[in-house]
Order: sequence, then C-alpha cells, then structure tokens
Amino acid sequence: MYSTLPAFILGFHGTDRRIAEEVFSGKINLNKSSNDYDWLGPGIYFWENNHLRALSFAREMKGRKKYGEAIVSEEAVVGAIINPGRCLDLLNEQSILMVKEAYKTLKAYADEANVPLPENKPLKSSRDLIFRNLDKAVIQTLHELIKEKNEKPFDTIRAAFWEGDVIYPESGFREKNHIQICVCNPNCILGYFRPREIDPTFPCAGR
Repeated sequence: MYSTLPAFILGFHGTDRRIAEEVFSGKINLNKSSNDYDWLGPGIYFWENNHLRALSFAREMKGRKKYGEAIVSEEAVVGAIINPGRCLDLLNEQSILMVKEAYKTLKAYADEANVPLPENKPLKSSRDLIFRNLDKAVIQTLHELIKEKNEKPFDTIRAAFWEGDVIYPESGFREKNHIQICVCNPNCILGYFRPREIDPTFPCAGR
C-alpha cells in the first residue's frame, strides 16, 4: 500500500565532464551500472539531495582507469528529477522484511547447490564494505521473486549507506554517510539538469 513514495527526489550523479555535457545536450542518457558489486543491483545510481557527495565521488574516480581509459578526466555532476514510483525503500520496515526473506531464499538455493554465497568485502585501504556482491545477489533474488509472483517490478531502490570515518570519537555519524537511489526504470527520470552555483547576494530558499 505504501510502496509508492509521494514526492519527487533530486538526485545527483558524479561523472566525467564529457559525459555530463552530452547528457545536458540531450545526446545521451545515463547508462545503467551492472557491476557485480553494485549493492542495489543494476540501475542508474544517484545521491539523494547530495550534490557535494556526487562531486566528491567524481573526484575520487579521477585518475582511476577502466579498460585502460580514465574513468573521470574532469569531474562533473549531473542533476536529475526522479519520480520514485514503486520504490523498494530500505528505510521502510516492510521493504527490509522483503529483502530479509530474499536472503533466506538465496541461502537455501546456495545450500542446495552446495555453492558459497557471494561476499561483501572492503577496499584494502578501508573498513567500509564497498564491494557488495552479496547485497547485489540478494536484491537480484528479490527481483526474481517479484517476477515469479507476477507483481509490478520496482521502479527504484532507496537505501542509506554508512561510510567513512566517524566524525568524532564514539560517534554514530560517519564522514560519508549518504542515501543512494538506484533507478531501475529509466522512465522515472523526468529530466536532467545542470546544478547551478548559489548566488551569494541572496539567502538560500527556505532559510
């Protein structure tokens, strides 16, 4: 009953300047990511209401290579207006229970086939579980279960990601905490926009 979020979301996607400009001009759309470690499964990933985190991510990718080419030569951010539609919202108890049941199903399949489950693993230089192969497999299992039941597929997936060092001793807050939106259905992206700079001569709206 409550799986449809009632408002639009502003999402921000960190990428290379060349790709961003082609998106803004309407030449291309952002592509789905389908890495084995994508924790929310295949989709287009955005930071919810977090332009700065998207920019930081693009800067982190600067200099890294994939297939011999730089992932990001010059950092940029693409803004998007997203209609969440039917959302698997992992800040909602019902959605959490669904994912929990999907894990049980995946575990039963693995036990029956006598194969190990995928694992979530950290980067060598971090304790954060960045490579989320297990989480992706669980989400994929949930997609398959929804399909088998002939239920409407999820348009988007939303979840909180706890990342980075604590911001002070014994804190539950971390430097890179954020909410991510994985858009499974590209039609949920109503439009892209170029994030603009604040005009310092005026107060921010709502403040």
